[in-house]
Amino acid sequence: MTRSADRHPGQRGSALIMTLIMLVLMTVLVGSTFTLASTNLKSVANTQLHDEAVAAANAAIEQVISSPFTNAPVAQAIDVDINNDGMIDYTVQFTAPTCVSASAVTSSSTPPSSLSLPTAFNAAAATFYDTVWDIDAQVTDVASGASAHVHQGVRVLLDQVQYATVCP
Repeated sequence: MTRSADRHPGQRGSALIMTLIMLVLMTVLVGSTFTLASTNLKSVANTQLHDEAVAAANAAIEQVISSPFTNAPVAQAIDVDINNDGMIDYTVQFTAPTCVSASAVTSSSTPPSSLSLPTAFNAAAATFYDTVWDIDAQVTDVASGASAHVHQGVRVLLDQVQYATVCP
């Protein structure tokens, strides 16, 4: 009676070697898949933090432009609670808003959007200025340190006195 090893003399232990090679390849594949998944998760988290920071900046910008910021433009900081849990999530630092351009508006060339303004803006002899302001916000996440930089342009109609005071 002959043994099976005697029938195939050059194949002794080859199954074990092939199994070990396949095991190493599977380990490398699982490791690289884990690394790729981890990298994707970090990327999604960073994108979410950036989007939240931009949303916080937009909320703070809305707060600034709904105030009479053209009366005395100053640098300021606004704290934002983006998820309404009572804790500050983002701090938005504003540089002083700057008047970047202005054009005179006479009563004969009053833009249609100004038709609903109070009667003080409809005086025939008055001169008004259509001004454009740059609002510059730097947002920082208090917890993670993530940050974003947002610029917003805003148009504001000013009278002669306001224009002379804040738009050089």
